[in-house]
Amino acid sequence: MSARIARLAMVCAALWSCAAAAQGDWSGVSAAMGRPGTEQPGGVMRFSFPRSDLRVTLDGVAVRPALALGSWVAFRRASGGAMAMGDLVLAENEVAPVISRLQQGGVDASAVHNHLLREQPRVMYVHLEAHGDPVRIAQTVHAALALTRTPMAAPPAASASPAIALDTAAVARALGRSGRVNGGVLQVSVPRAEAVVMHGDTVPPAMGVATAINFQPTGGGRAAATGDFVMTAGEVAGVLRALRDNGIEVTALHSHMTGEEPRLYFAHFWVNDDAVKIARGLNAALAGMKVEKEVLSAKSQVPSELRLRTWDLGLGT
Repeated sequence: MSARIARLAMVCAALWSCAAAAQGDWSGVSAAMGRPGTEQPGGVMRFSFPRSDLRVTLDGVAVRPALALGSWVAFRRASGGAMAMGDLVLAENEVAPVISRLQQGGVDASAVHNHLLREQPRVMYVHLEAHGDPVRIAQTVHAALALTRTPMAAPPAASASPAIALDTAAVARALGRSGRVNGGVLQVSVPRAEAVVMHGDTVPPAMGVATAINFQPTGGGRAAATGDFVMTAGEVAGVLRALRDNGIEVTALHSHMTGEEPRLYFAHFWVNDDAVKIARGLNAALAGMKVEKEVLSAKSQVPSELRLRTWDLGLGT
């Protein structure tokens, strides 16, 4: 009898957590993740785990967590409870135990690969996806991250008015897109124009299907830039050609997800050059993609934090 009662309690707890997620209550998930999340457009709750423990350099640039070293997991209510997607930044010796622990909790690794080249020490990225009880998913991800050196305590709140040694207004004009300053990095998100659907559920841009462009100042008007272009098959060749024509290195081309419609490909890039020149080159690559248009407001023409539509990409938060 006691075993039957215990099973009934587990079922009730799972049903409660799914119902809570459906109502937009993510408190159970936040408790399981060990930190508060950030609400994003499209009903998404996103949790960030910056790899501030890693000291990574690439071509002499000390890579900030906000540039390319930010693990993240995002949740959204969906059929069966919730859908979750994420990207975990890992040292090479952390990959195998993390994947095993994710699998034990029913969370799938949807991709394992590099995003950068020549970085020291070597960094790998494990993308994940899951459907079901959001608290169980969160517990599993937290347990997997606990096997790594990822700082598990919540990071201090960001400054309300972050400063950055970069002419953000000039970058915005050249790129045709505004962004926001986070952790000393200018982050820009470019959503696709069409909806992305996976296993019958819509995947909002904040769950990793928006092109990510990050700038980290390196002095004298220069910046290191990285991120990934989110493309359909017919866009890949043109985007890669535009990047190379503008002196921007393509560091990876691969998938991040399974079963999405339309099928998406992700091209990662790296460059350290004049920031405005980089922005023009990236704008040329965006011109060959089906993305949402943005009209820069007068407020974005001042050299300060840019204010138009952006959200936390997670590449470095």
